[in-house]
Amino acid sequence: QVQLVESGGGLVQAGGSLRLSCAASGRSFSSYGMGWFRQAPGKEREFVAAISWSGGRTLYADSVKGRFTISRDNSENTVYLQMNRLKADDTAVYMCAAAATQWATRTDYDYWGQGTQVTVSS
Repeated sequence: QVQLVESGGGLVQAGGSLRLSCAASGRSFSSYGMGWFRQAPGKEREFVAAISWSGGRTLYADSVKGRFTISRDNSENTVYLQMNRLKADDTAVYMCAAAATQWATRTDYDYWGQGTQVTVSS
């Protein structure tokens, strides 16, 4: 069992930056593939980024490529999402997810956090 708690959300102006954190509890965090997703009001949840168990592989949605960076610190059981050049369209609840496989992309996640709100004012 893995429990995930996100933090770091908030209100930021367009063009600004935020760094989200996802702290994981439970065993074997370093063997899990991790991902970030987001859900805006009235919209379906969408994939944002994924990172493999070692951090050696990453994948990004086209909408955030070049602006967002996913990373992880297995010694701290934490995965991060650095978000730069934020746009109003990035406003959403951001959730992290863990996959029991070492690498997951847009699907096949087993555990989910509750999410943290990111609001970008234009």
